[in-house]
Amino acid sequence: MPKPGDGRTTPHGGDGRTRRGPDRCRAGGGFGSGLRLVLRASRRFARLAGHASTASVTTADPEGRPLPTRPGGAGRWRYAARNGPGAPVLVIGTLMVLIVAMLGVERVTGVSVLPERLFAGLRPPPKDFPVLPGSPPTDIAIQKLDLRAPVHPVGIAPDGSIAVPDVGRSGEAGWYDQGPTPGQYGPAVIVGHVDTTTGPAVFHGLKSLDDGDRVEVTRADRSVAVFEVTAVQRYGKDRLPVDEVFGDFSRPNLRLITCGGRWVGGETGYADNLVVYASLVKARGP
Repeated sequence: MPKPGDGRTTPHGGDGRTRRGPDRCRAGGGFGSGLRLVLRASRRFARLAGHASTASVTTADPEGRPLPTRPGGAGRWRYAARNGPGAPVLVIGTLMVLIVAMLGVERVTGVSVLPERLFAGLRPPPKDFPVLPGSPPTDIAIQKLDLRAPVHPVGIAPDGSIAVPDVGRSGEAGWYDQGPTPGQYGPAVIVGHVDTTTGPAVFHGLKSLDDGDRVEVTRADRSVAVFEVTAVQRYGKDRLPVDEVFGDFSRPNLRLITCGGRWVGGETGYADNLVVYASLVKARGP
């Protein structure tokens, strides 16, 4: 496969033409700077700290058309802290851990240990759903897509970014390990490539999911968190609804994120983000 930026082209289709192919698609934010994902718990937490992020993911044409190629950096999805990792990140991380711990105490004892003002508007809805202790995801399975893939954590790199599976690991997904683990309160975020220049990648089929489809995430403690899809949305990269995607801490949620839509080239790649929303409905094991 041609290396990104080496100027070579890859033939596609039977028309003899060659096109530059994407080495990544950036998520969230303006088209010029690529897709930006802002990871923040809610407007409350955003007053203390926020995670600004950019993402680069190798993508596939949703209709199977020839893949254009273009020079660029290595295919990876990354989240960059707005001011780099530091005290604000530690503050919000500590706050989230404390809130999750207190929620666990309330669920077991029935006694609220959270101040009402802080918790107003974030209390879980009065319907039954499991809440799991923290445990990193190891695998993701979606029966409808005949998908089973490894998941590994992706953390903050020295440059302030969070690298996810590179092109050589495009069959794997990456879990953002500065957020909740699947099954904890809040949105657990798992990202994946759509395609490489050689074919479909791990999240190529996400666009086919419907409300009610199940997503199963196996965790390190051997439990399985079962999520039910509640929505599949496509957003222009300059119109990602940050609070809607990352701000729901009312119950355990899952967000699967990749790229989609129309190929526009340049630094943008594909024009949109594809976001799968899912909520925890049950758990098995360990």
